[in-house]
Amino acid sequence: MRPTQLSEYVGQTHLVGQGKPLYKAIMEGRLHSMILWGPPGTGKTTLAELLAQESSAQVIKISAVTSGVKDIRGAIEQAKSGLFGAQTMLFVDEVHRFNKSQQDAFLPHIEDGTIVFVGATTENPSFALNNALLSRARIYRLKPLEHEDLAALIDRVLADDQRGLGARALEIEPAAQEFLYRVTDGDARKTLNYLELAADFIDEKTGGTLTRALIEEVSGERALAMDHQGDAYYDLLSAFHKSVRGSSPDGALYWFCRFLVAGGDPVVIARRLLAIASEDIGNADPRALQLALNAWDTFHRVGPVEGERAIAQATLYCASAAKSNAVYTAFNEMMAQVREGPDYPVPSHLRNAPTRTHKQEGYGAEYRYAHHEPQAYVAGERYLPAALTQKQWYRPSDRGLEQKIQAKLDWLRDLDRNSAWQRCADDEF
Repeated sequence: MRPTQLSEYVGQTHLVGQGKPLYKAIMEGRLHSMILWGPPGTGKTTLAELLAQESSAQVIKISAVTSGVKDIRGAIEQAKSGLFGAQTMLFVDEVHRFNKSQQDAFLPHIEDGTIVFVGATTENPSFALNNALLSRARIYRLKPLEHEDLAALIDRVLADDQRGLGARALEIEPAAQEFLYRVTDGDARKTLNYLELAADFIDEKTGGTLTRALIEEVSGERALAMDHQGDAYYDLLSAFHKSVRGSSPDGALYWFCRFLVAGGDPVVIARRLLAIASEDIGNADPRALQLALNAWDTFHRVGPVEGERAIAQATLYCASAAKSNAVYTAFNEMMAQVREGPDYPVPSHLRNAPTRTHKQEGYGAEYRYAHHEPQAYVAGERYLPAALTQKQWYRPSDRGLEQKIQAKLDWLRDLDRNSAWQRCADDEF
């Protein structure tokens, strides 16, 4: 059922709809190097073949899964031989699987026009491909097929008696078609596979109806889309993190379960919760950090079944907790201050004085022990270098426990302002 002309191509109207730049390039036979990026079954290979067909170019195909440098050299030599005429398209499937040196092997031949390079990838080219290769090719993003695209494909399969299932006199019930949309996630190849498998259960001579129960049977347990360490993997983690940060317990639980059903490691979520508890909750609710740590520990102690539930508990708590990024912000700002600012000397009263010589030099002199002071606070004391005394990095939010922390800090600053004792700002110089 692979399309043999552009009019049969379904989906990707944002790229090949009439008037779009790529549509014009195809119809005018203008080849250029490109990267076709999209999920499986969205028409990357088909689009490359249609492009070559409309341009009257010959195609050399290699797969990065099974090919190496020797195969690349062979393809280049074949293109240089001139047997294919003026233009040769080198189509590289799964191009992201080539390492840096293998990708670099294409560069001079793209530059001198020996080949028009077309690569297909399911991974984000910005991460998976060399900048040198990306600079020589345009990137086109292919999307999962919409329901109306899949509907058109299904109709064509059931009607085509030459390449499809038209000779089988089959129909499909609406519920089965709706289920097929969901279970294939916009993947045309999956759609065709499930239709063919389901048709095999129906008598070829009498025909019949493709029911939802039949499609469910042939599709088996749904495998949710997630290519480990690929875009889908990090998209799920991102959605989870943003749902917890956005205080959506249901959203966070949904993405957690999506991650699990797709085969993700629950410990990855447990680690992410620890990061969230510090980055997005902080001192607004310090219990979140402890609960996230306990959930991780519980998972290892009792195993996945009960352990995943403990991680779900921590997920719901963190999503429901008061939020503050004051700790995250203060830490990042202070790290920037320390990296970019001068190395101020430690004030004399804060230095350790382990020897007589240190004491004679004034180390630790006039240090006031906080526990000997009222409220265990040395009003007017200074703990920062003099040049930084007037700055403030930790700014608690007005949410959760940080509201009380801010009130206490305000009270301590009032004590500083009202103190009759104030350490000289220049005592260490």
